[in-house]
Order: sequence, then structure tokens, then C-alpha cells
Amino acid sequence: VQLQASGGGSVQAGESLRLACVASGRTFSGYFLGWFRQPQGKEREFVAAMRWSVGRPSYADPVKGRFTISINNRSNTVYLQMDNLKPEDTAVYYCAGRHFTQTSYTIWGQGTLVTVSS
Repeated sequence: VQLQASGGGSVQAGESLRLACVASGRTFSGYFLGWFRQPQGKEREFVAAMRWSVGRPSYADPVKGRFTISINNRSNTVYLQMDNLKPEDTAVYYCAGRHFTQTSYTIWGQGTLVTVSS
């Protein structure tokens, strides 16, 4: 089971980025796929998640209205569209997965760095 994230980079405040996470190694039916982030020196925090093939996205308050999570079932890819980026969005972003019967995310991808300058 593998989650491979990509798409990070350096942008100016107000610009956009799209992160992608390719899921492989199993079927993800029944799983939630999500994004977390960890700013330097801080705890990792939830950003957004969505259940595979069901939808119903959820978002952390700081990103509501600016970030959009989506899943392409055919390519097994989870996207995080990030618009109107702010310097406080600067962090390493991770994609993760958990079965709907689990309370914790158990599958983690490597991080991708997003840097937003003012």
C-alpha cells in the first residue's frame, strides 16, 4: 500500500497550487483519503478528507472556502486544490488514508513542501 504525494512548491500569497496523491497497492473502497499538514516546529494538523466513492468532503476551518479536495477514482488520485494561499499555509503536506471503521489514519505518504511568501 502506497500513497505518493506531489505538487508542492513556492508561491506568492494569493496564488494557487494543486497537490496530488496517487494511491496504489489495494482497493480503497471504504477508505477515507485525506490531507494533513505540519508547519515547521508545530504539530501535524488535519486539512481535508473525503470518503472514496462516497464524497462528503470535510475541511478544517482555516482552509474552508479556499481548499477543495477531490478524488479521481479512475486514476486513484486524491487532489487538494489550494486557492488564495496565505503565508500561514506554509507547511509540509501529507496525504493519508484510513478505513471508515478506524478512528486514526494508518496509511501515510511522504510529505510535499508548500511555501507561501507574502
